Amino acid sequence: MKVLVYGAGVLGSLYAVRLHEAGVDVTLVARGDRLASIRERGMVAEGDHGLVRSVRVPVVGRPTGDWDLVVVFVRTHQVSAVLNALAGLTGDVLVLLNWAAAPEPLEQVLGQDRVLLGFPNQGGVMDGDVVRYRPASRVTRLVSMSIGEPDGRTTPRLGRIVEVFRSAGFAVKAEPRIDAWLRTHAAFEVPLSLAVHAAGGPDALAGDRVAIRAMVRGMRRNLTSMPNPIVPGPFRLLRILPEALLVPVFSRFLRSSAAVPLRTDSAAVSGELELLKEQLRTSALDRTGRLG
Repeated sequence: MKVLVYGAGVLGSLYAVRLHEAGVDVTLVARGDRLASIRERGMVAEGDHGLVRSVRVPVVGRPTGDWDLVVVFVRTHQVSAVLNALAGLTGDVLVLLNWAAAPEPLEQVLGQDRVLLGFPNQGGVMDGDVVRYRPASRVTRLVSMSIGEPDGRTTPRLGRIVEVFRSAGFAVKAEPRIDAWLRTHAAFEVPLSLAVHAAGGPDALAGDRVAIRAMVRGMRRNLTSMPNPIVPGPFRLLRILPEALLVPVFSRFLRSSAAVPLRTDSAAVSGELELLKEQLRTSALDRTGRLG
C-alpha cells in the first residue's frame, strides 16, 4: 500500500516513522522550516527509554501522483484549509483527528466513497525539531486506535487499512459507530482541555477540586445533549458515577504521564477547541430540531 501522511506534527511524524520502519511505502507532507529540517536531518525522534534517533522518511512539500491511502493529521480548525488540496489527490482519505460534526462536510469535498474517520491513541510533544513521544502507558496499551467507515460498514478497504497499521505495531480496531465515537470523545475532550488551559496546566488543575467538578458537569451536559449513543460504553460512567468519586479519579489522571499532551498550550489548541465546541453545539441543536 502506498501511503501519504498529511501533517508533520507529533502524530504525523510518529505514524510516518513507524510505518516506514515497518516497510510500508510511506511519504510525509511537511511545510516550511519543518520540511527543510526533515530533509537535512531526517525525522529526529525520542522514543522509549529516551533513545533519540534520526529516520530518513521520504518527505515532500507538495504531493502529487497516485496514492492508495492519505492519512490526515491536522487540527480540527485546519481541515477546511486542506480539503481542496486533498481533493486533488487520489486514494482513500483517513481523517485521524477530533471531529464532532457529521462526515458530510468532508464527503462533499472529497467524495462520499473516499472518506474514513478515526482517532489515534498516541501522543507526545514537539521540542524544537525533536519529536518526543509519550511513553506507552497502561491507558494506551489498553485503548486501541479506532477507525471506521462513516456508514458503519465493514468493508475490504477498512480491513486492509487496519492490517497496515497493525503491521507497524499500532493497536487498532475497526469501529462500526465511529461517528458516535468521535462525538463522545469530543464531549469529554472539550471540557477537559478547557479546564486544563484555564488552570494553567494539568498539574494545577489536579489540585483544584472545584474546577474539576465544573469540568465533570460540562462533560455530563455534552454527553446528555448528544444526538447519538455514547460510544464507547464506559463513557456512560461519567453520567452516573457520583462527583465525589470522579473528582479524585480525574485528579490522579491529571498528575499521570497520560496527561502530558494536555500541557501543550498554543493558538492551535485554542482554535481546535473553539471549533469543536461549535460542532457539539450544532449537534445538540440539531437534536432538538432548532437547527437544520
